[in-house]
Amino acid sequence: MSYDDNNIFAKILRGEIPCNKIYEDDFVLSFYDVNPQKKVHVLIIPKGEYVDLDDFSSKASEKEISGLIKGISIVAKKIGVSNEVKGGGYRSLVNIGENGGQEVLHLHFHIFGGEKVGKMVE
Repeated sequence: MSYDDNNIFAKILRGEIPCNKIYEDDFVLSFYDVNPQKKVHVLIIPKGEYVDLDDFSSKASEKEISGLIKGISIVAKKIGVSNEVKGGGYRSLVNIGENGGQEVLHLHFHIFGGEKVGKMVE
């Protein structure tokens, strides 16, 4: 599957669509989800053009991979759900493909927290 540079996250990265930014560095952008599913619901996207985690793991540089993983941890700390905070804890989720529930074809991680997240799969 090829990357569509007209997806909503590509437009956010280009500044064509605004977002409520939490964190940004050379590798990732994080912002609050516009349709939150939990008390805390944020998205973290790589700045590179990757459709999903499979695409990312096969094409991304070691710096991009490291930057994404570190970015998730940095964001969790910034929004106060890191396990380093009393009462912290969160779920990081990535959907891959249609059967996995992926709706936007740009790799993105969800962070859910701020409350008991509940069952993983129904």
